[in-house]
Amino acid sequence: MPKYALRSVALGYLTLLVGVPVGLIFWRTFEHGLKPVIDSLTDPSVLHAFRVTAIVALWAVLLNTVFGVGVAVLLVRHRFPGRRLLSVLVDLPIAVSPVVVGLALILVYGRHAPIGGWLTDHGVKVIFAYPGMVLATMFVSLPLVVREVAPVLEEIGIEQEQAAWTLGANRLQTFRRVTLPAIRWALAYGVVLTLARSLGEYGAVAVVSGRLIGKTQTATLVVEERFQNFDQGTAYAVSVTLALVAIVVLILINVLRPKEHT
Repeated sequence: MPKYALRSVALGYLTLLVGVPVGLIFWRTFEHGLKPVIDSLTDPSVLHAFRVTAIVALWAVLLNTVFGVGVAVLLVRHRFPGRRLLSVLVDLPIAVSPVVVGLALILVYGRHAPIGGWLTDHGVKVIFAYPGMVLATMFVSLPLVVREVAPVLEEIGIEQEQAAWTLGANRLQTFRRVTLPAIRWALAYGVVLTLARSLGEYGAVAVVSGRLIGKTQTATLVVEERFQNFDQGTAYAVSVTLALVAIVVLILINVLRPKEHT
C-alpha cells in the first residue's frame, strides 16, 4: 500500500507542477481552432524569431557538445591541479541567475568594456548580436553534456581504451572507435537536454540581445513581447511550439534508446 501511496503523491505533484500548467497552455492555444494558431505562427516576425532561435540553439549545442565531451574526458581520465575548481566552474551556471550571466557578458563584451571595445573596433559585435546570444545560451546550458557523459566514462573505465592503445591505435582512433560508442547514449541525452535548454532560454538572452524585433528577437522573447501587448494567441502558439519540439525530441531519444540495447 505505501508503494501505491508514494506513486500517487509523485504523480499528483508532477500533475500540479507540470501537467496542469502545460495542459492549460495547450487548451488556450487551440480553444478557437487551428486557423488562429497557423496565422500566428506564419507571422513574418514570428518566423524570423524561430530562425534566430534555431541558429543560436544549434551553435550553442554544437560548441557545448565538443566542449562538454572534452571536459568530461579531462575530469574523469586525468588528475591535475585545479581539477576540483574546474568541476565547480562547470556547475556554476546552475547556481547563477541567467540575468546575472547576461549582465556579466555586457560588462565583458559591451562596446564600452576593454575587450568588447577592442572587438568592436575590429568589426566584431558581440552584445546585441548573434555572438552574445550564443555565448549566453552556451553558458546556461554548459553543464548538461558534461554531467551526462562523465558518469558513463567513470563506469566504463579505461581498460578498453588501454587495450586499443596496446594494439597500436592512437588517441583519436581510440576515442572514435572505443570511447564514443560507449558514451553515445549519454552524449545523445546530453545533447537533447542542451537543445531543450537552449530553445527555452530567456533571461540571459533577453539581456544581451536587445530584443530587437526582426533582428535579435528569439521565440521566447516573442512570447513575452506578445503577451505584454495582449496578443495572447501568438504568445500561446509560440509557447506550445517550443514545448512540442522539446517533448518530441525527449520522447524520441527515450523510445530509441532501449532498442539500441536490445
